[in-house]
Amino acid sequence: MAYRFSVRFLTLLALAMGILQTSAAPAPQQEVAGEPQPLDGPLILDSSTRGSGGIKISGPKFRVVPLRGFSYPYALAFLPDGGILVTERAGRLRIVRDGKLDPQPIAGIPDVLNTRQRGMNDLALHPRFAENHWIYFTYYKPVAGTTNARATLARARYDGGYALSDVRDIFSTDSVVSGPSAAKIAFGRDGKIYMAIGIPIPRAANDTISANVTDAQEPNSYYGKVLRLNDDGSAPKDNPFSDRPGHKPELYALGIRNAMGLYFHPETGELWETENGPQGGDEINIIKAGRNYGWPVISYGRSYTGDLSGGTGPASDQTFASGMEQPWLFWSPSISTAAITFYTGNRFPAWKGNIFVGGLIGAQLQRIVLSPTNGLPIRRQPMLTELHQRIREVEQGPDGLLYLLTDEEAGALLRIEPVDGKP
Repeated sequence: MAYRFSVRFLTLLALAMGILQTSAAPAPQQEVAGEPQPLDGPLILDSSTRGSGGIKISGPKFRVVPLRGFSYPYALAFLPDGGILVTERAGRLRIVRDGKLDPQPIAGIPDVLNTRQRGMNDLALHPRFAENHWIYFTYYKPVAGTTNARATLARARYDGGYALSDVRDIFSTDSVVSGPSAAKIAFGRDGKIYMAIGIPIPRAANDTISANVTDAQEPNSYYGKVLRLNDDGSAPKDNPFSDRPGHKPELYALGIRNAMGLYFHPETGELWETENGPQGGDEINIIKAGRNYGWPVISYGRSYTGDLSGGTGPASDQTFASGMEQPWLFWSPSISTAAITFYTGNRFPAWKGNIFVGGLIGAQLQRIVLSPTNGLPIRRQPMLTELHQRIREVEQGPDGLLYLLTDEEAGALLRIEPVDGKP
């Protein structure tokens, strides 16, 4: 089902909706609230919350099982044999086998520029991985002698050992960035790769060569865009701007600030995106071919100077403009949204159909509850706040459990499982 509601309803809903706090419990079998929890072993927490008027809304207890040993992990992918591949920002590819992190990284990753969001980013398996063993990853390719980098998509063959083979870049931007910029990928039902490249903010004052905030509206730039690519990195002939002069043929959608999550809805096939705003204005968008999502012309956030316009914020104080899309949902203040997933499993029946979004600023996993009648958001619940861990990645595993990555120097893979252990 596609989810829609009016612009005015969206605005009032997002501004008025309170954020509900999760009650917490520490290690097994007894509950204590308010204490930060170490990631040294399994923890039992409670997803019950308080609604309007202080009425308790029951939710399932769940166990958080950490696997430590990562450094700034960024993305994960589940292998058919049960293994889990994990990228680390510094340019490492790790593998988890039988619930244990292999201490030896997988060789073959090119050099990356590891600074802030730039570095090694996202990871995806080819839809026919079982046949061709292709994996895809995004990284920021350093420009020699500078602190600039190019957003790059690479493909490699992984046969299960300790090294990649046939590693090659299949797409790279023709201009560079000097500031933080994410690069996310997802395979669509059409077998195409959808790649979101963020606009770097801010750009250094003396920088005259790298991409800047206005590139998000520049159709001849790759930054601030969602691209659509063939599995070899080439541009499909049926892309919405493929025959339009002055437009990159890979372009699928524009006006994107910095996409931090890219996800195809498992039932509708729609492409959902989470996007960081400046001060306020984090968004969830449903990305459609040829649409303009507004940045930096419209935004629900302020620039870092506090101004409604200028600087690194929106080019005007508008939140609406003709021909530009409204967000499906936005946050003010920001939680620095990260990855997004819809829960469709059976291990947590109370969460079925909910959206889960990682939060970096709020150090949380946010659960968004949707109305069963119209698919609109009716409640947002921060979870895992007691852990004080930035949540970068969230995925549903083949086993129906949730798997998260913490964006920390001493990072971890977290498995969220029912306390009762029932399937």
